[in-house]
Amino acid sequence: MSNISSLNQFLLLAFSERRELQLLHFWFFLAISLAALLANGLILSAVACDHHLHTPMGFFLLNLSLTDLGCICTTIPKAMHNSLWDIRTISYHGCAAQAFLLVFFIGTEFSLLTIMCYDRYVAICKPLHYGTLLGSRACAHMTAAAWATGFLNALLHTASTFSLPLCQGNALGQFFCEIPHILKLSCSHSGYLREIGLLMFSTCLGFGCFIFIVFSYVQIFRAVLRIPSQQGQHKAFSTCLPHLAVVSLFVSTAIIAYLKAPSISSPSLDLVVSVLYSVMPPALNPFIYSLRNQELKDAIRKMMTGCF
Repeated sequence: MSNISSLNQFLLLAFSERRELQLLHFWFFLAISLAALLANGLILSAVACDHHLHTPMGFFLLNLSLTDLGCICTTIPKAMHNSLWDIRTISYHGCAAQAFLLVFFIGTEFSLLTIMCYDRYVAICKPLHYGTLLGSRACAHMTAAAWATGFLNALLHTASTFSLPLCQGNALGQFFCEIPHILKLSCSHSGYLREIGLLMFSTCLGFGCFIFIVFSYVQIFRAVLRIPSQQGQHKAFSTCLPHLAVVSLFVSTAIIAYLKAPSISSPSLDLVVSVLYSVMPPALNPFIYSLRNQELKDAIRKMMTGCF
């Protein structure tokens, strides 16, 4: 990373110039982070301690909670610190680490969401093959592939972005180090196009996963509609539709954040979109995917009863 000699820090976007609004943002992010830490911490403890949850879905939920914690801890603490102390700076190395970790956790999370959708598809549409298709070894391999893919994707984008010469100042129009905003500071046209090409390739892969998720849910809904019980249909739809809604929000806002045209960019739009893809899904996932699960709720209740 040759830029370190000429650029030692970046300036992040301030939420507001007014001190009252800065403190409001601090308390808002504190509430989100505490809720996410508590919910994901309960899920991790329950899955680890209750043998009834040592299932493929329990294993996937445990990994999803880890990525949710990673996403929250990558961006929010620095944003809270800046709002509380009314500062805007982040070091060059800190910015590179933040960009890497965010892409790593978000990419891994989306891969895990795809795997979890496949789990539901097999459980509902091919129940007789569930033990074969989703044995312990298959689950471990798929999860390891998700983490490895997220790591390689993040390493590729971070190395490509931070190897570019930056000559457009050091002010980022975002409250964390986001790759598209770092690219705006580049003065290398070929390097800029290279990273845009990598972003488009990653987006195509992500969109392919999204198409697989939609196709799987269509098959699930078709199978659910054949269930004679109205209660069974309602339970399946109430579980699957929130999943699909969260994934759709995650994908659409991430695509807007990374591939939108500069002409439609504005600080307020960038802020809203970044919160919607980097903060809200990790905060909502525990309540959408995990805490609606009756077995998991029973395990948490049992665990908390034992503690008190």
